Amino acid sequence: MMLAMDRWQGKVAVVTGTTSGIGLAIATRLVDAGLTVVGLARRKERGRAIEKDLNGRKGEFHSLTTDVAVEDEVITAFRWIEENLGGVSILVNNAGTRRSTNLVDGDAKMWKETLDINVFGLCVVTREAVRSMRKNGIEGYLVLVNSLAGHRVPPMCDNNIYPASKYAVTAVMETLRQELNALGSRIKVTSVSPGIVDSDIFKVSKMDDFMETLGKLPKLRPEDIADIVLYVLSTPPHVQIHDILVRPQGQLS
Repeated sequence: MMLAMDRWQGKVAVVTGTTSGIGLAIATRLVDAGLTVVGLARRKERGRAIEKDLNGRKGEFHSLTTDVAVEDEVITAFRWIEENLGGVSILVNNAGTRRSTNLVDGDAKMWKETLDINVFGLCVVTREAVRSMRKNGIEGYLVLVNSLAGHRVPPMCDNNIYPASKYAVTAVMETLRQELNALGSRIKVTSVSPGIVDSDIFKVSKMDDFMETLGKLPKLRPEDIADIVLYVLSTPPHVQIHDILVRPQGQLS
């Protein structure tokens, strides 16, 4: 099977959560492959800095300050994309969060923030991307960045709602596949489920007690996940990769 990104050159790709980690690595790879990439993320100044960093490469990068948990902001972003760049060919739903709390006496606000971004936001962004693809007759690709926690619950004391949110992504992935098949659509959807990745999610979670332990564990790099996403996008139209589970060598669970 020959793999190539040629058919995507010049096309529009939307990537969420692009101001650091996996999202930034994916956006960079896609720009270098010749795509017009729109990054949706909340940090405005960081997004502008990335625009400058990626300027002059094979493709283009545009940063739109967007909170994926706010439906109106997502709709506004996709309207801008349609009016200025055209229809969306690729969506990489990467934005996600993890809050350090628990279930037995946890912070309900943190639970809601996690569900709003990891599930609700993912669904709204996916809906808008599919609408754009169908409106423009594009046989596009939806990639959902999931987690191994969407397939088994890691043995950690403050998982709280996070694994449930990622199990939801696993169910959303299969539901999307079935709905698209029922519509006779050629839009493809794939879930990519990494193990531990060396990214900012643990720092943002303020998991101070876990950071020393984390530093000793084997980890994937954001660029590893970006390479996997490009592999998925490079497959021929008749190939449906359902889910890719990837661990760093030596991860025990």
